Amino acid sequence: MNQRSALNQYRNINAQSAIDHASPHRLVQMLMEGGLQRMAEAKGAIERQTSAEKGEAIGKAISVIGGLRDSLKHEVASDLPARLDNLYAYMTQRLLEANLKNDSKAIDEVMALLKTIKEGWDGIAEKTTH
Repeated sequence: MNQRSALNQYRNINAQSAIDHASPHRLVQMLMEGGLQRMAEAKGAIERQTSAEKGEAIGKAISVIGGLRDSLKHEVASDLPARLDNLYAYMTQRLLEANLKNDSKAIDEVMALLKTIKEGWDGIAEKTTH
């Protein structure tokens, strides 16, 4: 086994271990972190003009946003899940446009939106642990 293969296997094991031991709240944080990472990768791919990498990274970011949408609890007595669902749909649309037009500004917009949501989500964790 070469070093790169061993390193990838190690990363996969560590990631799986982190997932196995994470609370539901932490799993959502991890999704958001992964989405932001994929969008950063997509921006880099646009700069390098590597279409395949860009498409793959944007596709993964869209999948993450889909996961966030799927995790919404619409049965709660609040309009927040519906509002987040609409925002996630908008973010997906902007990422699709970014992919078609090589538009890193659209990616920046979605990253800013997701960072704002993540800051709120992170604040919930801080309040529940204190």
